[in-house]
Amino acid sequence: MAWTGSRVYVPSSIAPFKLSRSKIDLYHECPRCFYLDRRLGVSRPSMPGFSLNSAVDALLKKEFDLLRKAGQKHELMVRYGVDALPFVHKDLDTWRENFIGKQVLHKETNLLVFGAVDDLWINSKQELIVVDYKSTSTEKEISLDDQWKQGYKRQLEIYQWIFRASGFRVSDTAYIVYANAGKNRPKFDGKLEFALTLHAHTGDDSWVEPMLRQIKTCLDAAQAPEADPTCEYCAYRSHAAPHEHHMGQLLL
Repeated sequence: MAWTGSRVYVPSSIAPFKLSRSKIDLYHECPRCFYLDRRLGVSRPSMPGFSLNSAVDALLKKEFDLLRKAGQKHELMVRYGVDALPFVHKDLDTWRENFIGKQVLHKETNLLVFGAVDDLWINSKQELIVVDYKSTSTEKEISLDDQWKQGYKRQLEIYQWIFRASGFRVSDTAYIVYANAGKNRPKFDGKLEFALTLHAHTGDDSWVEPMLRQIKTCLDAAQAPEADPTCEYCAYRSHAAPHEHHMGQLLL
């Protein structure tokens, strides 16, 4: 489905409004920041891109694509006893592309929800398995139970919802392939060595549609929601505004 609409929501528009997986997560973090971004066009300050992580993602995609062509399992699948093969589909490269991804129209809200998946596997039940790649460098045991990794779980669940809403059979089990860069080499030699581990998550996407309805209500509102007391961005704006006003008075 082609989309040529505005990045800022216009309540009177009848065109579907494109909503990315990351913007759904922004609403989950702070409805006020979401409203400022999608309704008023005032985004949070941008963060620099993690080019090393992107390089690891690109290399993992190449690695799995070689096995996809050969119809073979990855050694991670064998090691962890995963009943799956890399999924073959003519549109996979498009589904992986940032700002395009896999798209589905949620008719009730007229929101065109999309997300760029890292990989898809398929099991013997002909169910798609959503897979995401992550990279880090830590000597601690990697766990998806860390508080800041809950966003990773929501990411997987949104992808599961997108593909189910697109008519695919999707497994409840999703995986994160973690590439962990070691620090124990005697010297750098221009190399990083990564240990690959596989982490399963049993997804539950039942929260996605209710949140889309909440997002639609938020976007249609004439005023922004109240500031979230836990949001650092809202706190900064709240604390900075009186000082900026005072500075302005001094300069008059």
